[in-house]
Amino acid sequence: MHLLERKISQNIQQHQLLDIEKPVIVALSGGADSVALLYILNLLGYNCIAAHCNFHLRGEESNRDEKYVNNIINQLGIEGEFTHFNVDEYAQEYHISTEMACRELRYEWFEKIRQKHNAQAIAVAHHRDDDIETMFLNLMRGSGIMGTAAMKWKNGNIVRPMLDISRNDIETYLSAQEIEYVVDSTNLENDFKRNKLRNKVIPAILQAFPDADSMLAKSLGYLKENREIYQYAIAQAQKQYQIGNTILLSKLITEYPAPKTLLHEILAPYGFNTHQVEDIINCAGGSGHIFYSSKFVIAINRETIELSEIKSFNRSNNEYEIDLSQSVVNPINLDVSFINPNEFAPTKSTNIAYFDAKILEGNPRFILRHWREGDHMAPFGLNGSKKLSDIFSNAKLSLIEKNNIWILEKDGVIIWIIGLRASRHFAVTQSTKKILVIKTI
Repeated sequence: MHLLERKISQNIQQHQLLDIEKPVIVALSGGADSVALLYILNLLGYNCIAAHCNFHLRGEESNRDEKYVNNIINQLGIEGEFTHFNVDEYAQEYHISTEMACRELRYEWFEKIRQKHNAQAIAVAHHRDDDIETMFLNLMRGSGIMGTAAMKWKNGNIVRPMLDISRNDIETYLSAQEIEYVVDSTNLENDFKRNKLRNKVIPAILQAFPDADSMLAKSLGYLKENREIYQYAIAQAQKQYQIGNTILLSKLITEYPAPKTLLHEILAPYGFNTHQVEDIINCAGGSGHIFYSSKFVIAINRETIELSEIKSFNRSNNEYEIDLSQSVVNPINLDVSFINPNEFAPTKSTNIAYFDAKILEGNPRFILRHWREGDHMAPFGLNGSKKLSDIFSNAKLSLIEKNNIWILEKDGVIIWIIGLRASRHFAVTQSTKKILVIKTI
């Protein structure tokens, strides 16, 4: 067995990256690193499925890479998965850079392919030089220990079996084995920060300090161990200040010795950056402040902040006409039943509403929808009407809770803020002969 093959096998065992009995997705660009990883994993006996993304960012060169990858998998007799992306469209939609768009697109797709094949992991070909470059990039961005320690051997379903192997060792191996690969021409350009590091800065450092690469790799090893301790401490603290999607902001700021650091570590996985974290802390105690990442939103609600996906945060203007003579399953589940007045024993639950069954007479139109600015209702037990916004405020609902609440209306009149309050229209009285009971499920 070649030294490089043995090293990758040892890395897999030492860091518990892969199980030989289960399939693995291998991210295959066609470049030296990914080609070497695929060849060696296949040689070691792993059931590999190659996954290739064509981003169409380099014209014919992108198509060349795809053809080459297809040749590789045919040569090895393994299965391949291919996809094409419109990167510019995605980047514009989520207001992110081209580089970030490529990253999000490929990893989301890799995960779908992993699930499709019931694979154990996605193996990527990041190596020692990538790790060192990432450390420098994160240092220059003002990163803490999480970024400075750079890449992980295993991060969720992503594994990196070559993380301590140099690019030079990889290319030497491919040359000795007479294995071809493609070269991304943009890697030779210095327009990108990583390429400037790779092609100019790090070579200059190595010229001045010939053993710098091995020493930097050694330091990275120590930092990765430090990060494990740091992450454990963060996880313990997070349990005290996060309950589901609610973060106890005021409590965190008051009690924790490094609130900005803790809050950043909690929110970073959702795409929020350091500047946003600082602004969130400065807005503590207020209400109505909204912060967006590419896919998530945070709403400050006095002493807490609520975290939600953007798609569930934004209120839909859709209306759903329903038949209240029977139970409802779309867009929400409502159990509908009828009882006689002598069976009436009302509960105080806000998830149940009682109406005189006369509400169904005359072919009425019942609608389920989300609330709108200016909505009013006539609450049961009160005279006159109130704005829904005032009812929400009195109930101390967060903006996310308000946006997720459902409204039931009859012929344009709101009769129930579901899960909160019913109106006095068609209330049960002594003359009621049949009672309509609606319960959320």
